[in-house]
Amino acid sequence: MNNFLFVAAENDAIANCKAGGMGDVVRDVPRQISERGDKVHVIVPAYSRLHRDGGTLKARLNFQLRGIPYTAELYELIPKKEFKNIHHYAIHHPEIEAGDIAHIYHNDPTEPFYTDAIKYFIFCTAVAEAIKKGAFGKLDVVHLHDWHASLLLFLKTYHRGYRSLREIGFVYSIHNLAIQGIRPFEDNYSSLKNWFPDVPIDYEGLKDYRYQDCINLMAVGIRLADRVHTVSPSYKDDVLLPSSPPEFIGGEGLEKDLQQADAEGRLFGILNGCNYKNIRTAEKNRLYKNIIRAVFQWVQEESKKYKAHFLAHTGEKVEEYLTEPPSFVCSSIARLTEQKFYFFKRSPEALIQILKKLEEVNGILMILGTGAPEYEELFRDVSREHKNFIFINAQSEDVIDSIYLESDLYFMPSLFEPCGISQMLAMRNGNPCLVHNTGGLKDTVHHMKTGFSFDGHTYDEKIKNMVVAFDEILALYLNDKPSWKKIQGNAKKVRFTWKKSVDAYYELLYATNR
Repeated sequence: MNNFLFVAAENDAIANCKAGGMGDVVRDVPRQISERGDKVHVIVPAYSRLHRDGGTLKARLNFQLRGIPYTAELYELIPKKEFKNIHHYAIHHPEIEAGDIAHIYHNDPTEPFYTDAIKYFIFCTAVAEAIKKGAFGKLDVVHLHDWHASLLLFLKTYHRGYRSLREIGFVYSIHNLAIQGIRPFEDNYSSLKNWFPDVPIDYEGLKDYRYQDCINLMAVGIRLADRVHTVSPSYKDDVLLPSSPPEFIGGEGLEKDLQQADAEGRLFGILNGCNYKNIRTAEKNRLYKNIIRAVFQWVQEESKKYKAHFLAHTGEKVEEYLTEPPSFVCSSIARLTEQKFYFFKRSPEALIQILKKLEEVNGILMILGTGAPEYEELFRDVSREHKNFIFINAQSEDVIDSIYLESDLYFMPSLFEPCGISQMLAMRNGNPCLVHNTGGLKDTVHHMKTGFSFDGHTYDEKIKNMVVAFDEILALYLNDKPSWKKIQGNAKKVRFTWKKSVDAYYELLYATNR
């Protein structure tokens, strides 16, 4: 029996521990490993809250940070569903606090990663101590996810107290290369030297290429892991090339490290999977009722106080659809970020054109999400001006499930996309997708076969082609039902199984030959 440890910032096997697609991966891959008869431990920060919901204290972990003693607590958690040979844990320390993004990450606009770096420094050191103390038994593979977990590789490589970790194989998965965890080497409270004053710093080996007085924790993962993994084959191809934004998003300044990993046979692109059994299912014809019910709940929440008026406005717009539903529903569910909606932020006129085209066919565009204030403000403004734009500025699993079930077209105009899960969930329900032909979207949606895509050599060409594609899709839906139904059927038949993905994990990532 192989013994694995997954280290991540998110884990959707635990209630209220997800902000994005990483949480899905960290939930689903261990279940596949379990089905093979192997054992998996999954650990995340407690964010000063997860351990309180029935967590069992397993160990107190003592270590040094900032030249002083620290004690963190290791809790075993109760998952949403129990699976054989899977154990879920959280590290609690008072300085590992919940953030303002999904109660996980902090948004530090004036000094990026300031707060998050501190909490993941503490978290990773506590995990290293737990591994050293044998809290998870003898491990064969430690699988790290994004920059939040990469400090374990720094500790393994440079910290004399954790040299025993060198006996274990380390895999590093890149979920979002754009978010890199860059912090100063020194002269800052949230700096590497302040938290690890006794560890010699390899400035050349750890530096960020652009900010050479800083450590780049994403780069640490790429440079020091035994295997490096992108979450789709096409995204792997993309990141080996330099970025040229906004026309092309590639290696984001780390293409040299990725090229080196590829040349050394350490870099692999494996498509994420999707669940097709034991899934939440929505009841048909409940979309607008579920939105109204959720709005009533949201406007009563203290945390939604500043959004209450707008949410009430959303509910008022939706109310009429209870008796007179629209003829065509286009939807999108995502965090409101540059990655997901840059095209709309830079070219709002394109969004308006799409809304006018929908208006002509009694159609609506529905976007659900929270995120960057400037994107929330943009969509609130558009919603006030356009009756057929429904902006749901909150989160609800019931509403999300209904959107996936009852949409006619799912829209993903992502600037770049490492893999994407939303298009898989939409296709699972037989909803064709319109996507920007990039990264994992290129691997999963095939134009006029399982959905629709747009692209272009320049930014203006991309925007033009996006609007033209939307026009063509509406024409197909209205005038060629047999072709539409065929694309629907093809989308629903496609299977992106986790079994296939994890077979590739075992072959390419977990055979580290250590």
